[in-house]
Amino acid sequence: MNPKIDNLKLGKAHDFCASGEAKLVAIFIHGIASDSSAFGKALDYLEKSEKMKEVRFIAFDLLGSGKSYKSDELNYDYKDQLMALHNSIQSLELNIPLVLVGHSMGTLIATRYATKYKNSVRELILISPPIYTEEDLENPAFKAGMKVFREAVSVKNRKILGEKSFNNSMEKIVNNKKNYATLASLEIPAVLIYGVQDQFIGSYNIPKLLKENPGRFTTIKTDGRHGVSRDKYTELLKVLEEALSEIS
Repeated sequence: MNPKIDNLKLGKAHDFCASGEAKLVAIFIHGIASDSSAFGKALDYLEKSEKMKEVRFIAFDLLGSGKSYKSDELNYDYKDQLMALHNSIQSLELNIPLVLVGHSMGTLIATRYATKYKNSVRELILISPPIYTEEDLENPAFKAGMKVFREAVSVKNRKILGEKSFNNSMEKIVNNKKNYATLASLEIPAVLIYGVQDQFIGSYNIPKLLKENPGRFTTIKTDGRHGVSRDKYTELLKVLEEALSEIS
């Protein structure tokens, strides 16, 4: 036990509700080699919508990123990130429904959180989720593709994160062999929003996932790539609007 680490909370980089009387909370969880600023344009777009005035938008930086704690004491694995995320959500003392919005690696953390704390999450919105099976992770061609991804991540971003944070996030979260099984056994509703030009997510596994866990997922295809671009957040607005209408 390390009290300093066990009591960590994520750095809250954004917290806004236009009406001041929220009926729904949407917490945003970013991907690898990034921070909460990845949602900057999306949050600006959503918060300007009259339809979203009763939604409280919160964005956290994951451990090792942005305003959050950084240290070689951390393993930067699911245990660390989920613990800090849970501490952060608990500190909000929410009494209204919660939706988790993840992007890329953030979708994996959101899914694990919703699996562990299923009674606290109403819905998942997964933007560009990497859906890799155990077979993918052992495939030489897939490993070569992941190497290309590693090289595509800018040196600047890796220096900001630190090599341990980046490498452990890749190995212990993105390439975790239990990720697909977690999605396949998910018990709460989830919306998958992904671009047809996204080469990083293993979209060929989506039909298999829908078959193995029928009725759990709604899929939305866009013309985009991997990032949280306009094609994604215009669809996100519609999903949040529907979620809000269901509780109003």
